[in-house]
Amino acid sequence: MSIKVAAIQLQTLPMSLARLDHYIIQCCKSGANLIVLGEYVLNSFFKEIQKIPASVIKEQSERRVEAMKEFAKKYNVTIVAPIILHKNGKLYKSIIRAAPNASYFYEQKILINYKYWNEDRFFANNAKNVFMPIFMHEGLKVGIISGFEAHFDLFWQQAMKRGVDLILMPSVSTFESSARWHELLKTRAFLNSVYILRVNRIGNFKDKAHSWYFYGDTALYSPAGILEETLDEREGMLIGAIEGDLVAEARKICGFKNQLARRKLL
Repeated sequence: MSIKVAAIQLQTLPMSLARLDHYIIQCCKSGANLIVLGEYVLNSFFKEIQKIPASVIKEQSERRVEAMKEFAKKYNVTIVAPIILHKNGKLYKSIIRAAPNASYFYEQKILINYKYWNEDRFFANNAKNVFMPIFMHEGLKVGIISGFEAHFDLFWQQAMKRGVDLILMPSVSTFESSARWHELLKTRAFLNSVYILRVNRIGNFKDKAHSWYFYGDTALYSPAGILEETLDEREGMLIGAIEGDLVAEARKICGFKNQLARRKLL
Protein backbone atom coordinates (compact mmCIF):
# COMPACT_ATOMS: atom_id res chain seq x y z
CA MET A 1 0.00 0.00 0.00
CA SER A 2 1.38 3.39 -1.01
CA ILE A 3 -0.06 6.88 -0.68
CA LYS A 4 1.12 10.44 -1.24
CA VAL A 5 0.80 13.01 1.50
CA ALA A 6 1.27 16.77 1.23
CA ALA A 7 2.58 19.32 3.73
CA ILE A 8 1.85 22.98 3.00
CA GLN A 9 4.25 25.30 4.81
CA LEU A 10 2.68 28.72 5.47
CA GLN A 11 2.46 31.58 7.92
CA THR A 12 -0.89 32.73 9.29
CA LEU A 13 -3.24 33.00 6.35
CA PRO A 14 -4.94 36.30 5.48
CA MET A 15 -8.70 36.61 5.25
CA SER A 16 -8.62 35.37 1.66
CA LEU A 17 -7.79 31.67 1.28
CA ALA A 18 -6.93 31.94 -2.40
CA ARG A 19 -3.30 31.04 -1.64
CA LEU A 20 -4.30 27.86 0.16
CA ASP A 21 -6.72 27.02 -2.64
CA HIS A 22 -3.82 27.26 -5.10
CA TYR A 23 -1.67 24.88 -3.06
CA ILE A 24 -4.46 22.35 -2.64
CA ILE A 25 -4.90 22.27 -6.42
CA GLN A 26 -1.17 21.59 -6.79
CA CYS A 27 -1.38 18.82 -4.18
CA CYS A 28 -4.15 17.16 -6.16
CA LYS A 29 -2.14 17.40 -9.37
CA SER A 30 0.73 15.68 -7.56
CA GLY A 31 -1.53 12.80 -6.52
CA ALA A 32 -1.71 13.70 -2.82
CA ASN A 33 -5.14 13.59 -1.22
CA LEU A 34 -4.01 13.87 2.42
CA ILE A 35 -2.93 17.46 3.24
CA VAL A 36 -1.48 18.86 6.46
CA LEU A 37 -1.00 22.45 7.70
CA GLY A 38 1.16 23.74 10.55
CA GLU A 39 0.04 25.26 13.83
CA TYR A 40 -1.34 28.81 13.93
CA VAL A 41 -1.87 28.95 10.18
CA LEU A 42 -5.67 29.07 10.15
CA ASN A 43 -5.52 31.33 13.23
CA SER A 44 -3.08 34.00 14.38
CA PHE A 45 -0.08 33.02 16.52
CA PHE A 46 -0.79 32.37 20.21
CA LYS A 47 0.74 35.62 21.47
CA GLU A 48 -1.53 37.55 19.10
CA ILE A 49 -4.60 35.49 20.01
CA GLN A 50 -4.16 36.50 23.64
CA LYS A 51 -4.95 40.09 22.64
CA ILE A 52 -7.87 39.33 20.30
CA PRO A 53 -11.47 39.28 21.62
CA ALA A 54 -12.87 35.75 21.84
CA SER A 55 -15.80 36.78 19.64
CA VAL A 56 -13.41 37.68 16.82
CA ILE A 57 -11.54 34.39 17.16
CA LYS A 58 -14.86 32.53 17.14
CA GLU A 59 -15.97 34.20 13.90
CA GLN A 60 -12.60 33.65 12.22
CA SER A 61 -12.45 29.99 13.20
CA GLU A 62 -16.00 29.27 12.10
CA ARG A 63 -15.19 30.66 8.66
CA ARG A 64 -11.98 28.63 8.50
CA VAL A 65 -13.78 25.44 9.49
CA GLU A 66 -16.39 25.91 6.77
CA ALA A 67 -13.65 26.63 4.25
CA MET A 68 -11.76 23.43 5.16
CA LYS A 69 -14.97 21.43 4.76
CA GLU A 70 -15.64 23.03 1.38
CA PHE A 71 -12.06 22.40 0.16
CA ALA A 72 -12.24 18.76 1.28
CA LYS A 73 -15.49 18.19 -0.56
CA LYS A 74 -14.58 20.21 -3.66
CA TYR A 75 -11.20 18.54 -4.23
CA ASN A 76 -11.96 15.13 -2.67
CA VAL A 77 -9.10 15.43 -0.16
CA THR A 78 -8.60 15.08 3.58
CA ILE A 79 -7.18 18.15 5.33
CA VAL A 80 -5.60 18.04 8.79
CA ALA A 81 -5.12 21.48 10.31
CA PRO A 82 -4.89 23.02 13.80
CA ILE A 83 -7.80 25.33 14.64
CA ILE A 84 -8.89 27.31 17.72
CA LEU A 85 -12.46 26.40 18.65
CA HIS A 86 -14.83 28.53 20.72
CA LYS A 87 -17.28 26.51 22.82
CA ASN A 88 -19.44 27.72 25.71
CA GLY A 89 -17.44 30.90 26.07
CA LYS A 90 -14.06 29.14 26.20
CA LEU A 91 -11.27 28.59 23.68
CA TYR A 92 -9.86 25.16 22.84
CA LYS A 93 -6.69 24.41 20.89
CA SER A 94 -7.86 21.74 18.47
CA ILE A 95 -7.29 20.03 15.14
CA ILE A 96 -9.81 19.57 12.35
CA ARG A 97 -9.73 16.55 10.07
CA ALA A 98 -11.89 17.62 7.17
CA ALA A 99 -12.72 14.71 4.86
CA PRO A 100 -14.92 14.81 1.73
CA ASN A 101 -17.99 13.43 3.50
CA ALA A 102 -17.46 14.26 7.18
CA SER A 103 -15.32 16.31 9.55
CA TYR A 104 -13.82 15.46 12.94
CA PHE A 105 -12.33 17.57 15.72
CA TYR A 106 -9.69 16.62 18.30
CA GLU A 107 -8.52 18.63 21.31
CA GLN A 108 -4.79 18.83 21.89
CA LYS A 109 -4.10 17.03 25.16
CA ILE A 110 -0.74 18.39 26.35
CA LEU A 111 -0.06 22.10 25.79
CA ILE A 112 3.01 24.27 26.24
CA ASN A 113 3.18 25.68 29.77
CA TYR A 114 6.31 27.84 29.77
CA LYS A 115 6.25 31.15 31.62
CA TYR A 116 6.70 33.16 28.41
CA TRP A 117 4.39 30.91 26.31
CA ASN A 118 1.65 29.35 28.42
CA GLU A 119 -1.02 27.77 26.23
CA ASP A 120 -1.97 25.39 29.03
CA ARG A 121 -3.24 28.26 31.20
CA PHE A 122 -4.92 30.16 28.36
CA PHE A 123 -6.90 27.40 26.63
CA ALA A 124 -9.60 25.29 28.29
CA ASN A 125 -8.44 21.93 26.92
CA ASN A 126 -9.13 18.84 29.02
CA ALA A 127 -5.94 16.88 29.67
CA LYS A 128 -7.79 13.78 30.88
CA ASN A 129 -8.00 10.65 28.74
CA VAL A 130 -4.81 11.43 26.84
CA PHE A 131 -4.83 9.65 23.50
CA MET A 132 -3.55 9.92 19.94
CA PRO A 133 -6.32 10.44 17.36
CA ILE A 134 -6.04 7.69 14.73
CA PHE A 135 -7.88 7.19 11.47
CA MET A 136 -7.64 5.01 8.36
CA HIS A 137 -6.61 6.53 5.05
CA GLU A 138 -6.44 4.35 1.94
CA GLY A 139 -5.47 1.26 3.91
CA LEU A 140 -2.89 2.94 6.16
CA LYS A 141 -3.32 3.81 9.82
CA VAL A 142 -2.63 7.51 10.47
CA GLY A 143 -2.11 9.22 13.83
CA ILE A 144 -2.11 12.91 14.74
CA ILE A 145 -0.16 14.72 17.47
CA SER A 146 1.04 18.27 17.95
CA GLY A 147 4.72 19.18 17.90
CA PHE A 148 4.82 19.72 21.66
CA GLU A 149 3.20 16.34 22.31
CA ALA A 150 6.07 14.65 20.44
CA HIS A 151 8.16 15.01 23.61
CA PHE A 152 6.00 12.57 25.59
CA ASP A 153 6.46 8.79 25.42
CA LEU A 154 2.78 8.08 26.06
CA PHE A 155 1.78 9.03 22.52
CA TRP A 156 4.48 6.90 20.93
CA GLN A 157 3.51 3.90 23.06
CA GLN A 158 -0.04 4.26 21.78
CA ALA A 159 1.20 4.55 18.19
CA MET A 160 3.24 1.36 18.51
CA LYS A 161 0.49 -0.57 20.28
CA ARG A 162 -2.11 0.36 17.67
CA GLY A 163 0.17 -0.16 14.68
CA VAL A 164 0.19 3.39 13.30
CA ASP A 165 1.94 3.68 9.92
CA LEU A 166 2.15 7.46 9.59
CA ILE A 167 2.09 10.25 12.16
CA LEU A 168 1.06 13.76 11.11
CA MET A 169 2.61 16.41 13.31
CA PRO A 170 1.59 20.07 12.91
CA SER A 171 4.09 22.23 14.80
CA VAL A 172 5.03 25.80 15.67
CA SER A 173 8.75 25.36 16.36
CA THR A 174 11.06 28.34 16.81
CA PHE A 175 14.16 29.57 18.71
CA GLU A 176 16.90 27.85 16.70
CA SER A 177 15.58 24.37 17.54
CA SER A 178 15.75 22.84 14.06
CA ALA A 179 18.70 20.49 14.63
CA ARG A 180 17.22 19.17 17.87
CA TRP A 181 13.90 18.43 16.17
CA HIS A 182 15.57 16.46 13.41
CA GLU A 183 17.43 14.28 15.90
CA LEU A 184 14.33 13.75 18.03
CA LEU A 185 12.06 12.76 15.14
CA LYS A 186 14.60 10.57 13.35
CA THR A 187 14.90 8.63 16.60
CA ARG A 188 11.14 8.49 17.16
CA ALA A 189 10.56 7.29 13.60
CA PHE A 190 13.19 4.55 13.92
CA LEU A 191 12.18 3.29 17.38
CA ASN A 192 8.51 3.12 16.40
CA SER A 193 8.99 1.98 12.78
CA VAL A 194 6.70 4.74 11.56
CA TYR A 195 6.69 7.59 9.06
CA ILE A 196 6.52 11.07 10.60
CA LEU A 197 5.46 14.16 8.66
CA ARG A 198 6.21 17.28 10.70
CA VAL A 199 4.67 20.45 9.26
CA ASN A 200 6.09 23.61 10.78
CA ARG A 201 4.82 27.12 10.19
CA ILE A 202 6.84 30.12 9.03
CA GLY A 203 6.75 33.83 9.87
CA ASN A 204 7.81 36.16 12.67
CA PHE A 205 6.40 37.63 15.86
CA LYS A 206 8.03 40.03 18.30
CA ASP A 207 7.01 41.35 21.69
CA LYS A 208 8.90 43.23 24.40
CA ALA A 209 10.60 40.12 25.76
CA HIS A 210 11.13 37.74 22.83
CA SER A 211 11.42 37.51 19.08
CA TRP A 212 9.82 34.41 17.54
CA TYR A 213 11.20 33.28 14.19
CA PHE A 214 9.31 30.30 12.80
CA TYR A 215 11.83 28.68 10.50
CA GLY A 216 9.71 26.14 8.62
CA ASP A 217 11.96 23.13 7.97
CA THR A 218 8.92 20.93 7.37
CA ALA A 219 10.19 17.36 6.99
CA LEU A 220 9.31 13.73 6.30
CA TYR A 221 11.08 10.96 8.24
CA SER A 222 11.08 7.29 7.21
CA PRO A 223 10.57 4.21 9.45
CA ALA A 224 14.33 3.64 9.14
CA GLY A 225 14.96 6.95 10.94
CA ILE A 226 16.07 8.72 7.78
CA LEU A 227 15.27 12.34 6.92
CA GLU A 228 13.71 11.80 3.50
CA GLU A 229 12.61 15.29 2.45
CA THR A 230 12.65 18.78 3.90
CA LEU A 231 11.74 22.36 3.07
CA ASP A 232 13.69 25.51 3.90
CA GLU A 233 12.33 28.60 5.68
CA ARG A 234 10.22 29.81 2.77
CA GLU A 235 6.58 29.20 1.91
CA GLY A 236 6.24 25.96 0.01
CA MET A 237 4.85 22.47 -0.37
CA LEU A 238 6.31 19.03 0.31
CA ILE A 239 4.92 15.90 -1.34
CA GLY A 240 5.98 12.65 0.30
CA ALA A 241 5.43 9.01 -0.59
CA ILE A 242 4.33 6.72 2.25
CA GLU A 243 5.12 3.06 1.52
CA GLY A 244 3.25 0.57 3.66
CA ASP A 245 5.65 -2.22 2.66
CA LEU A 246 8.61 -0.25 4.08
CA VAL A 247 6.79 0.14 7.39
CA ALA A 248 6.16 -3.61 7.56
CA GLU A 249 9.77 -4.37 6.63
CA ALA A 250 11.14 -2.02 9.30
CA ARG A 251 8.97 -3.65 11.95
CA LYS A 252 10.07 -7.10 10.88
CA ILE A 253 13.77 -6.21 10.92
CA CYS A 254 13.80 -4.29 14.20
CA GLY A 255 11.11 -6.23 16.06
CA PHE A 256 10.74 -3.64 18.84
CA LYS A 257 6.98 -4.13 19.15
CA ASN A 258 7.33 -7.93 19.22
CA GLN A 259 9.85 -7.70 22.04
CA LEU A 260 7.39 -5.74 24.18
CA ALA A 261 4.40 -7.87 23.19
CA ARG A 262 6.19 -11.13 24.10
CA ARG A 263 6.83 -9.75 27.57
CA LYS A 264 3.28 -8.38 27.83
CA LEU A 265 4.63 -4.86 28.20
CA LEU A 266 2.55 -3.40 25.40
